Amino acid sequence: MNNLDIPATSQTPVVCFNEETQTLSIVGECYPENISKFSSPIFSWLNSYLECLEEQVVFTVNIELVYFNSSSSKMLLDLFDRLETAVSEQQKNIVVNWIYDPENESALEYGEEFKEDLNDLTFNLVEKEI
Repeated sequence: MNNLDIPATSQTPVVCFNEETQTLSIVGECYPENISKFSSPIFSWLNSYLECLEEQVVFTVNIELVYFNSSSSKMLLDLFDRLETAVSEQQKNIVVNWIYDPENESALEYGEEFKEDLNDLTFNLVEKEI
């Protein structure tokens, strides 16, 4: 599977996949003018990756967003839905780590809200070490 490497811009986070560790990281701020243009290559890559992902391999998604807007929130919900479907219907082993700054209460609250909507996907709230 090809690594995914999307550099950060002033309005989008860095998105990278490390094949050695089977970890997808999304880090930064996310408020692109066109969320579809930003997310389309990510979801295309993810769909291909999930098809090839073997059940015994743990796929980790680390998300550390300082700020995101409502369209980005919708994109995240779509991401979590796709990951949860892969867990529940295809028995994939996926872990999401929602990494938040302890001084950013809204980041923790968003993580808690996302977690509430998920049943099968392992979703960890991880306080960032400062």
